[in-house]
Amino acid sequence: MTASALNLRPISGSIGAEISNVDLSQPLGNAEQDAIHDALLDKHVLVFRGQELTPQKQVDIARLFGQPAIYPFLKGLDGTPEVNELLKTEEDEINFGGSWHSDTAYKARPDMGTLLYALEVPDAGGDTLFANMQRAYEALSNGMKEMLDELIAVYSSEKGYGGNRAAHMKSLDGLKSAVPTNIESFESEHPVVRTHPSTGRKSLYVSRSHTLRFKNMTEAESAPLINYLSDFATRPEFTCRLRWEPKTLAIWDNRCTNHFAISDYAGKRRQMHRVTIEGDRPI
Repeated sequence: MTASALNLRPISGSIGAEISNVDLSQPLGNAEQDAIHDALLDKHVLVFRGQELTPQKQVDIARLFGQPAIYPFLKGLDGTPEVNELLKTEEDEINFGGSWHSDTAYKARPDMGTLLYALEVPDAGGDTLFANMQRAYEALSNGMKEMLDELIAVYSSEKGYGGNRAAHMKSLDGLKSAVPTNIESFESEHPVVRTHPSTGRKSLYVSRSHTLRFKNMTEAESAPLINYLSDFATRPEFTCRLRWEPKTLAIWDNRCTNHFAISDYAGKRRQMHRVTIEGDRPI
C-alpha cells in the first residue's frame, strides 16, 4: 500500500486528513505502516474514526512511530504508564491544553508526535485546532526569514502558569489525582526555525505557551515578536479544526504543528487518552 491507496479526505487545504480504510486495532503490514508514515509527513495531522483501542493498543500504535514517552507532569495509567488520562469534569471551568502550543517544546528533546484518543466528548464543543507551522514559515517575507533563521529561543514549562505549573494542574478537578507530588521544571534552548529531519522543510517553532524569550534578550523585548509570530502562524489559512467523536484517534507531528484544545464546553465532561513519542533535539 502507498499513501495514495489510503482512503484519505483532507480536513482543510493546509493541514490534516481523515483516513477511513484502516483498522488500527488490527496488525498493520509494512506497506500499510509506510503509507501512514508518508501521509503524516504530508498532512501533519491524521484522524482515524471508529477505532476500538485499549490503552495498550494505543501504546503499540505509538511504537510504529518511535519510542513512547513518559510525560513528566501526570501519572500514567496503571499497566500503561505511557498513557495519560486527560479528563475535564463538569466542575472544571477550564481544560488542559487550552492555548496554542507544541507538546513538550520545553524539553531538550521535545516529543516528536502525539496520539490522542477520545473516550467521551461533549455533544458540542471541545474541538482541537491545528496550525501548519511549515506553511506559516514559508509565507513569511524573505527579510523576516533571514532574521529568524539564526534566532535561538528559550522555552519554559512554567510560562503561563505564574511559575507554578503543579498548582495550576492540581486545581483542575479531572487531573488533580494524577499530578505527581514533586514536579520538575524544564527550560531549553531551541532554534525558532526548525528543520524537519525527514522532509528537510523549515517551520516556525514558537508559541505563546512555551516560548519564554529569545536568547540574550529579555522577556519584554521578546514578547512583541513572539506574539506576532504566534498570531501569524495561526491565521485561518494555515489551520484546521478537528471535531471529536468517541473512538476517534488523532496522530500529529509536533515538529511542524501547533495545536489548541478549545475550552467551550463548561459543565460537560471530556475524557481522552494521550500518548506522546520521544523526539530529537531540534535543529
